[in-house]
Amino acid sequence: MKKRILIIDDDPNIQDYLDVLFKDNGYDTSIANDAREGLEMAKTDIPDLVTLDIEMPGEWGPRFYRHMTQDSKLKNIPVIVISGLSGNSHAIPKAIASIKKPFDRDELVSLVKETIG
Repeated sequence: MKKRILIIDDDPNIQDYLDVLFKDNGYDTSIANDAREGLEMAKTDIPDLVTLDIEMPGEWGPRFYRHMTQDSKLKNIPVIVISGLSGNSHAIPKAIASIKKPFDRDELVSLVKETIG
């Protein structure tokens, strides 16, 4: 079975880019436009990995992360932060990586492969 990546980002261009990038590398994807939708999707169909934007309308990424880590079924899912915000590595210290937009696609794919295979 293919590994599933949940993409949480409010930018349709980033959503499309990550969707194609991950599918081209053999992963299934789900896309959420904000933290609240992402949390519902994660609970319904538990992903193997989450890519998370920090700055989004409504709930920000750190709030999603806090909710996620309080759920016993979701708390061990690895998170990669992808954000245009400088200093984003401090927003979610337990993320496996914090990547600044614009990012290197090869670096991101190799991080994903190292993390979930």
